[in-house]
Amino acid sequence: MGCYCSNLVFFMLFLSWGFFISSTHQLQSTQTQILLQLRKHLEYPLQLSNWENYNGDFCNLVSNPQVSIKCEGNSISELKIMGDKLKKVSDFHGYAVQNQTLSETFSIDSLVVTLARLNTLRVLSLVSLGIWGPLPEKIHRLSSLELLDMSSNFIFGSIPNEISKLVKLRTLTLDGNFFNESIPNWFDSLSNLTILSLRNNKFNGQFPSSICKITSLTEIALSHNNLNGKLPDLTPLSSLNLLDLRDNHFDSELPLLPKGVTTVLLSNSSFKGQIPEEFGKLNRLQHLDLSSNSLVGTPPSNLFSLPNISYLNLGSNMLSGSLHNIIKCGDNLGFVDISINRLTGNLPPCLDTNSSNKRVVKFNGNCLSGVNNQKHSDSICKEDNVKKKQSWGSAAIWVTIGVIGLMVIFLVIVAFIRLFFHKRYNRRETVTLQHTVPKFIQESLPSGISSEVLANARIISEASKLGTQVAPSCRVFSIEELAEATDNFSSSMFLGEGSIGKLYKGRLENGGYIVIRSLSLYKKYSIRNLKVRLDLLSKLRHPHLVNFLGYCINDVGLEDTTSSRVFLVHEYISNGNFRTHLSECSPHQILKWSDRLAVLIGIAKAVHFLHTGVIPASSSNRLRTNNILLDEHRIAKLSDYGMSIITEELEQFEAKGDAPKSWHMKKLADDVYDFGFILLEALVGPIVTGKGETFLLNEMKSFGSQDGRQRIVDPVVLTTCSQESLSIVISITNKCISIEPENRPSFEDVLWNLQYAAQVQTTADYEHKSEGAL
Repeated sequence: MGCYCSNLVFFMLFLSWGFFISSTHQLQSTQTQILLQLRKHLEYPLQLSNWENYNGDFCNLVSNPQVSIKCEGNSISELKIMGDKLKKVSDFHGYAVQNQTLSETFSIDSLVVTLARLNTLRVLSLVSLGIWGPLPEKIHRLSSLELLDMSSNFIFGSIPNEISKLVKLRTLTLDGNFFNESIPNWFDSLSNLTILSLRNNKFNGQFPSSICKITSLTEIALSHNNLNGKLPDLTPLSSLNLLDLRDNHFDSELPLLPKGVTTVLLSNSSFKGQIPEEFGKLNRLQHLDLSSNSLVGTPPSNLFSLPNISYLNLGSNMLSGSLHNIIKCGDNLGFVDISINRLTGNLPPCLDTNSSNKRVVKFNGNCLSGVNNQKHSDSICKEDNVKKKQSWGSAAIWVTIGVIGLMVIFLVIVAFIRLFFHKRYNRRETVTLQHTVPKFIQESLPSGISSEVLANARIISEASKLGTQVAPSCRVFSIEELAEATDNFSSSMFLGEGSIGKLYKGRLENGGYIVIRSLSLYKKYSIRNLKVRLDLLSKLRHPHLVNFLGYCINDVGLEDTTSSRVFLVHEYISNGNFRTHLSECSPHQILKWSDRLAVLIGIAKAVHFLHTGVIPASSSNRLRTNNILLDEHRIAKLSDYGMSIITEELEQFEAKGDAPKSWHMKKLADDVYDFGFILLEALVGPIVTGKGETFLLNEMKSFGSQDGRQRIVDPVVLTTCSQESLSIVISITNKCISIEPENRPSFEDVLWNLQYAAQVQTTADYEHKSEGAL
């Protein structure tokens, strides 16, 4: 009897388990049918071809950049599909377009009804699939949605009011469609919204005031629309990081902004009035673009010294006045554009490109003093001067009359006094005059300085100019110190042959590591002259240059009396060179695209400094990937720079018979050419190793097509870059390796393009991270 009961219990458990399994598979089958129906609605895109005849669990499908499915339990929680129907038309009239949209039989209403059956869906992304039609009101049936992205489609009309019922929504992205009505004013119903992105549509009307009530918003992107009217006060948006309102038609003054904002893009939007003083208090601001508006007045001086500002574009406005109040610029400020305005006076020292500043500054098209590149605004400057003269004309007449009247009265009084006291004080006046004249002349000269020295005071050595910078003085090492540091230059301390001379690793008494370069120099200069050149080399200080610490000149034991043995001492950089971080031989060290851009920008800044920050400019800087060193923080530093200062290259033009200026420009262009191959190696990685220039120049042609890029570009770059950022770098690389030197860009242009590519990449990474967090 006991055995019978036991068997009965076991049988009942088996039936229950079987029923549970059956119901589970039934649920999965329902979800699968919905997915297959969606594939049919989307007219069987190539990206979903692997769904055909698939009999497994769709939740277990391997995700890729085009398709991603995620499940929670037995329900689909995330569906992302990215197609290849890129929008290639500027106008859309609400009908199907062959090879652009889905067919005439497509129904966006049916698509949304089918999607609504996935009632647990939290993330929905349908991008570049050719979806067309007005967005149906039934979209609100997806009540669990936290992210909705339907970018780069052909959706038109208005945003349905029913979206306001999606109270869990955190991200709404409808970029690149054809919405052509006003933006609704019910967004405060979406109290959890953090990202609102409606770029590249045809929205009109005013900026909806309800947006200002959503304190959770971190990003507002409404650029490239037809919005107009006045903007409200945006300070209540306490969480806002990004504000992008470019390319609209606001008839408004600039809005007040929250203190925590980091990126503000308001270019080409018809803003007028002055830049608010409050902008100079946005201490977290990193990127500000107010270009191509109608702004007037003088920009706030504090704007240039904000602690985190790195990009400031005020170009193409009607700003006026002097910038003399700008005492300093922020340490992170790398790019400034104040061009095409009506600014006057002198450039502040921190914006003067002729000084040792490492930032890129565009200032053409103003009325600045001592600047030649003002051709775009000569007529404006003359017009302003005429207006100033006219405005002051009448006042000046009355002032002149008043001054003349006072002078007449004063002269009458003085003449009367002189006449009255002439006889009494005649002798004393004569004596005073005799002593006053030479005293004035003496006081005009610094004490102890002869007139001859003053006459030659304009001749100042460039080494002395550089010496005014804050930098440790050049140390002269003894040969005994270097021998002790390198264990008498033993083979165990030998690092190899550099581009010039042999390299040894050493350790000083204080424990600091150094690199010693041993080389023999032809005695073209006296020892004193050579020391001056070495001292000048030590003054080249920049965060992205390997520090030159000192030297030792030792001729003892040299059989060749026409040469000098010189030891150059540099700081030791421990993390290898750039090439090793691009090589497949060290996969754990390979740099992703954003890290490669950081290295390239650092070196471009250093070379830009060597070309423009010192006089004479340092050229022929041996730009190679193995001469770019990375420290423990992956900060890039250029080695082997400035060797032309102490080698014969500095005066090679004398032997060639070239004019100094043409020779100098050719050398600067050669640096650009060499840097082009560094860019190329950063793009293609280990393919460069062992290949000649001819091969690489031929390979550049492959960048013109997508297939070519897939074939030649380093896979690490392809998987970590945005296409826009990659295209910017490919373009500037092509220019750098131009056969004709005059067609190559300046390092200022190279640096600007790299910084722009990095900005584009940062934005893409941030957007990808935001999507991944949901």
